[in-house]
Amino acid sequence: MDMETDSDIDIKTNSNAPRSPLRDRIKNADPCLSPCPIERGMRILGGKWKGSILWHLKDGPMRFNDLARQIGGASKKMVTQRLREMEDTGLVNRNVISTKPIAVAYEITDFGRTALRFLEELKKWAEEYNI
Repeated sequence: MDMETDSDIDIKTNSNAPRSPLRDRIKNADPCLSPCPIERGMRILGGKWKGSILWHLKDGPMRFNDLARQIGGASKKMVTQRLREMEDTGLVNRNVISTKPIAVAYEITDFGRTALRFLEELKKWAEEYNI
């Protein structure tokens, strides 16, 4: 399957037609040769349930089962997976309370707490637009 190039498009369009500002902006944009800040941030916070987990930990540490119950719709396996990813990136800390039976609590780190500011904005946005 052949892909059209910009020059192919120019040939097929009316040369007297005004150029699209969007097309000019895209054509003149600097290519992103490495992940941009938004992409890098989404790699840390973009996984499903991560924002909700941080939000539920904002008021203090929670035991795993209590936290998993707060995250409606997520399986315990999924919550465990996300918590491990978040621990690896420094968003949360895992604290073993007891070993027999195993009891674990999670708390938000100072780094994780920095995300709460824009999660609050996301919450306001979702409420404002009823989504």
